[in-house]
Amino acid sequence: MIINGVAIDKTFAEAFPMKGTRIIITAQNTEWAMNSAVAFTGFATSVIACGCEAAIERTLTPSETPDGRPGVACLIFAMGGKGLAKQVETRAGQCVLTAPTTALFAGIAGEEGKEIALGKNLRFFGDGFQISKMIDGQRYWRIPVMDGEFLTQENTGVVSAVGGGNFLILAESQPQALAACEAAIKAMKQIPNVIMPFPGGVVRSGSKVGSKYKALNASTNDAFCPTLKGQTKTECSPEVESVMEIVIDGLTKEDIDKAIRVGVQAACDLGAENGIRRISAGNYGGKLGPFHFHLQEIMA
Repeated sequence: MIINGVAIDKTFAEAFPMKGTRIIITAQNTEWAMNSAVAFTGFATSVIACGCEAAIERTLTPSETPDGRPGVACLIFAMGGKGLAKQVETRAGQCVLTAPTTALFAGIAGEEGKEIALGKNLRFFGDGFQISKMIDGQRYWRIPVMDGEFLTQENTGVVSAVGGGNFLILAESQPQALAACEAAIKAMKQIPNVIMPFPGGVVRSGSKVGSKYKALNASTNDAFCPTLKGQTKTECSPEVESVMEIVIDGLTKEDIDKAIRVGVQAACDLGAENGIRRISAGNYGGKLGPFHFHLQEIMA
């Protein structure tokens, strides 16, 4: 398959099941909601070392938030509900409770009523002065803090999700590969229910499963490293000098399908005349995860 001179490999990306939730942070203005959200989603690029994967999904207008203030929606994913609960509680306590004027709400209903603590345990910071109130069947906590009070919903829902969808952009130069990734990320951010957890949505250190070193369960994807063309079985043709990857986590497989479609199309719109040569994906022979994203089928 060729799109605007860019070859789409006949391959698929592999992804794996995760658990996820959406949280909503509101504040006096968007700037302070964003300050808290950036901190909440920090150091959350990969479950390999971060324990979770998280990013800002989008900003919210006052008409979209529970308390009628500007807000930010964040998605956070982990390999299981227990790990997700720990990450949400720790990050909320250190990055939302601490941020001036913020409030914290659940942004998604759990499957079959499944929930994890959001502010349930944060209330103890109130040292006995905290109070709660039930509204529409949901408990909210008011915790006294020095700027007034911190309002938080007690729990947030947990849903099954998908992590690790991806595609690779192969280009003639590093600036061209990055330009294609930037175009792809801009398009993908318009798709709801997905995040691209790496810095700016792009990862240069694409990995393969396993390593020659026993302590590592992942290592550099040498087949796509242009500087190793003469030393390994390479996927880089002579004109390819830079490869970058975009990783996508989503609430459903269909959400990731949509994100891959618009992202790949945006990269291909730059075309071969701008040095974009191929689109491929991280494929590990079907051993990494049960969710497969076939590039040519998605782009058909």
